[in-house]
Amino acid sequence: MKRRDLLKGSLVAGAALAVPALPAKLAAQARSGSARDRVLFDLAKRELDRAGDAIWRKDIVGIADFGVHSAERRFYFVNLDREEVTQAHCSHGTGSDPEHDGWLNHYSNVEGSNATSRGAYVTWEWYQGRYGTSVRLGGLDSTNDAALRRYIVMHRAAYAEPSHVERWGRLGRSNGCFAFGTDNFRYALLNLSGGRLIYADSLGLQDDGRMLTREQQLQPLVPDEPTAAQRYNPGVF
Repeated sequence: MKRRDLLKGSLVAGAALAVPALPAKLAAQARSGSARDRVLFDLAKRELDRAGDAIWRKDIVGIADFGVHSAERRFYFVNLDREEVTQAHCSHGTGSDPEHDGWLNHYSNVEGSNATSRGAYVTWEWYQGRYGTSVRLGGLDSTNDAALRRYIVMHRAAYAEPSHVERWGRLGRSNGCFAFGTDNFRYALLNLSGGRLIYADSLGLQDDGRMLTREQQLQPLVPDEPTAAQRYNPGVF
């Protein structure tokens, strides 16, 4: 079955998912925001262009940066219309982090792996599942095209609450789904469902716009070379 046929056949009709006509072109570069936000805007527009007609609502894009630790707010709601970025905690899969140290070590698209998959997703309809209201996802790349039969969805989970990070220093793990805390999932449900794009990758994006590997992020900070005055008067500084 072709991907476009699968997407069309899986969409549930209803007012909640009615999709208005969209302009062919998006707004130009974001006029404000941090260096990190500008990178996210560029990435969101790149992935929308790559996904093409598979995405019906192009106002908001979700970007999951699994290249940073799960204690960080590494899921970004990139609002292209308002030129705003909102951050949230988001869990990765147990199969991607068997050590449970908070770092995603690898991706998988294999059924039963319980791992996170890299790539672009389209958000589909709401349904009632194990975790209450959830959102089905369709994988748009060869790296995540098994998402539907793997039951990879967006849902709420207690292990994705910020309080879990405060207690354990990391989030709990999903079975490969995008799991959020209650408040963040409510925001995702209202702002990211019904034909919008989610993109997952290991970016390692920092506030200053740099993308760092895990090893680079774990490197201790190197202090600046002391000045002559500091070397000869160490007790003063």
